Amino acid sequence: MPGIAPQDAATPAMVTLWDLPVRLVHWSFVALIPALWWTGEEGDIDTHKTIGFVMIGLVLFRILWGVVGSGTARFANFVRGPRAIIAHLRGSDGEGQGPVIGHNPLGALSVIALLVVLVTQLTLGLFAQDVDGIESGPLAYLISYDGADAAREWHELGFNILLGLIVVHLAAIAYYVIFKRDNLIGPMVTGRKRMDGVTVRPAMAPAWRSMIAAAIAAGAAWWISLGAPLPGIG
Repeated sequence: MPGIAPQDAATPAMVTLWDLPVRLVHWSFVALIPALWWTGEEGDIDTHKTIGFVMIGLVLFRILWGVVGSGTARFANFVRGPRAIIAHLRGSDGEGQGPVIGHNPLGALSVIALLVVLVTQLTLGLFAQDVDGIESGPLAYLISYDGADAAREWHELGFNILLGLIVVHLAAIAYYVIFKRDNLIGPMVTGRKRMDGVTVRPAMAPAWRSMIAAAIAAGAAWWISLGAPLPGIG
């Protein structure tokens, strides 16, 4: 598996599962999604937009990091098809292969669903306008008034879908903690977890790679915040 280095471990070993970039993005989502909801409810559009642009940068970074990041961050290492998901639900995945390192097939589905909904939400916000047609996203000028109005309505609906996914995500974490005695929160804080049996150590990407990915994501978010201007146009 690309980005995963094998290691024999006869006794439980402390393994680094999640690198700092993944953990920072994860906990930033935890903080910023409620902030987006609150500023939207309170009508603080300027702050709502600012947080939204930060979220765009974070989501873009996570997508980039899913391609060039550490072993457990890469989509290619944890996204699986329906057969693997069904096998996991039946408890037949990984027999004789040791513990799952990183996201299991069902957890991977949750990650992808959350990212897809976040991308959709942020995109709709870029094209949406408020009820009075006074405030609008930086890309609303690209579509009609009615289109921007519809984007706002879908943006509001999208948050309810996002909220539902978050509830399912939290329920899954609670299930693992209570019934499987598997603490998923601790490793996302410390980055490390004690693993039993034969295990592997995920390869961690170098810091310079995360800096380049962060610069690209931040630059793209800034460009979008300006209305995605193109040279020689406008």
